[in-house]
Amino acid sequence: MPTILPLGPVMLDVAGHALTDDERKRLCHPLVGGVILFARNYDNPEQLAALSADIRTLRVPALLVTVDHEGGRVQRFREGFSAVPAMGVLGKAWSVNPETGCQLARDAGRVLASELIAHGVDLSYTPVLDLDYGVSRVIGDRAFHRDPDATIALATALIDGMADAGMGCVGKHFPGHGFVEADSHVDMPRDMRDFDAISAQDMRPFHTLATRLAGVMPAHVIYPAVDSRPAGFSPFWLQTVLRGQLGFSGVIFSDDLTMEAATEAGDIVARAEAARAAGCDMVLVCNRPDLAETLLARWQPEVPPTLSERLRALHARPRADSVCPGSAAYLQAKAQLAALAEHTRRA
Repeated sequence: MPTILPLGPVMLDVAGHALTDDERKRLCHPLVGGVILFARNYDNPEQLAALSADIRTLRVPALLVTVDHEGGRVQRFREGFSAVPAMGVLGKAWSVNPETGCQLARDAGRVLASELIAHGVDLSYTPVLDLDYGVSRVIGDRAFHRDPDATIALATALIDGMADAGMGCVGKHFPGHGFVEADSHVDMPRDMRDFDAISAQDMRPFHTLATRLAGVMPAHVIYPAVDSRPAGFSPFWLQTVLRGQLGFSGVIFSDDLTMEAATEAGDIVARAEAARAAGCDMVLVCNRPDLAETLLARWQPEVPPTLSERLRALHARPRADSVCPGSAAYLQAKAQLAALAEHTRRA
């Protein structure tokens, strides 16, 4: 029998292709609200569908099943899934012909979301709304473009395609990660620009798309001219700017609290508390089951009674009559992406 529990504010990962007994127990903790999957959790489409179903049947309401599946080098499931191009490839297509670029972006959103939904995944942490300044070691061609207007147009099309399939979207990394070279997985990036410079460029996609985004993930980046804390631990960035000035009303996901750039907030409990105090609705703890156990044992947050319903709203809602795998719209979109991949390979 599934455990009946509201969805909580912690997103965890699992180790392999199937759940262990310890993981089943951990995922039934009241603080847990979802699971993020990685490439190590994937062997083939049938196995992924079984793993997702196992996770979803543990609890009522079902835990969210999520993944970083952006396309390009950040595509967790490959064999048996369509190859989605890096967003920078779509940006290059936009630079040649904006209409064609946007159609390809919508195709990418349709294929990406419909294939994930068909295998039990609710949500992908995409689109990347960072601008490509050509310096970031971690963003690079994950970004659509250097131009905010191109980024807005392409991201809008991708979001439309995902919505066609029945999936929401998570914009990242607010207020912008593309200007700094350092990789927040292993370092503490610092963007020395002032607020006006960031607002005029990097924040424009977030501002324009705030009402279209189901979720936002802040950057593990410090902007010293604005706040001494990384954006994901900053009430100014998350509450004053994102909620207040931009009017975002969706779910704020922390980036992974085990990343090097998150350690400045203290131990795992201090990190989770700092993220929640800043305004994050859900905190991610990945690749460290020991820290996940510590957090679940020691953290005692006040969980808003409305959180579970807000998270439930992120469950995918497949639209079988539109762009599900096998439909005419899906096959057309897949063919367009395959043609783009072949053109890119030959270029």
